[in-house]
Amino acid sequence: MSAPTVSLPTSSTTSPPTSTGTAGTLRTPGTRRGVLLDWRVRFAILSVVWGFSFLLIKVGTEAYAPFQVALGRVLFGALALVTVLLVRREPLPRGLRTWGHLGVAALLLNTVPFSLFAYAELSIPSSLAGICNATSPLWGMALSLVALSEDRPTRRRVAGLGLGFLGVLTVLGAWEGFSGVDAKGTAFALLASLCYPIGWIYVRRTLAGTPGSPVALTGGQLLVSTLQLALVSALFTSAPMSFPLWPTLSVIALGALGTGMALQMQYGLVAEIGPTTAQMVTYFIPVIATAAGVLVLGEQLHWNTPAGAAIVLAGAALTQTRPGRRKPA
Repeated sequence: MSAPTVSLPTSSTTSPPTSTGTAGTLRTPGTRRGVLLDWRVRFAILSVVWGFSFLLIKVGTEAYAPFQVALGRVLFGALALVTVLLVRREPLPRGLRTWGHLGVAALLLNTVPFSLFAYAELSIPSSLAGICNATSPLWGMALSLVALSEDRPTRRRVAGLGLGFLGVLTVLGAWEGFSGVDAKGTAFALLASLCYPIGWIYVRRTLAGTPGSPVALTGGQLLVSTLQLALVSALFTSAPMSFPLWPTLSVIALGALGTGMALQMQYGLVAEIGPTTAQMVTYFIPVIATAAGVLVLGEQLHWNTPAGAAIVLAGAALTQTRPGRRKPA
């Protein structure tokens, strides 16, 4: 998932590949050499890891408070990326201004959305949370039309926006009065998805061109988010009395794999195949999240869930299309 990107795309879109929420620069890294696995295999692994993130959140909340699940996620994610920096002998970002912007980015892209998704999954299925996460490109397109002057609406993108939100209404069963859907949990999940494009726009305006690799910037961002969530958890939750095996392993995997290893893999994909192809992983996440919820957790699946998810993804894909350039005479 929970999921943001290696680097902000060079086009004007604000919708990165996932919702993990990371700061980056406008530079695209060079092509990596000596990769052991084909990019298609790594693409599939990344899709599965991020798709299973919602299942891991669900299992984690069985033993830990939502703030604690979010704290464990950013903590183990930060440890994974800091380890990479130590191996590379690469420093964390420098400068008070940079760390100030990373603090805001951490709040918008990690602390708030990770907490909201954890709270949402107390009352909604993990599959529904995964589908709500897929609305991020829709929110991003709508916000970019207002916040980014270079983004101009086109008929296709506006149609995609409308189609996407029609898909959301289909998933929620609007014609039945949203019966059987927890309104509060769904609102939390949709609000979490809205946080990502807001954070992306902020990062683009404040951190574009900042010295340092995406790994260093993201590692710093996750460290700040760890401090934020540690403070919140200390104020609003009590220390867990026990550490059950599966919920504990789920939180560790959510951070180390879903945030740390997955971001590293994403960096390599962007370097090798470019951000446009790499961000297609976004469209596999809700499919895998739904399958994991149904097959592993035994969540119920009604016809409108996969149908609505397909409509959401179609709308999101349309919002990312851009008119072709005319060839010179």
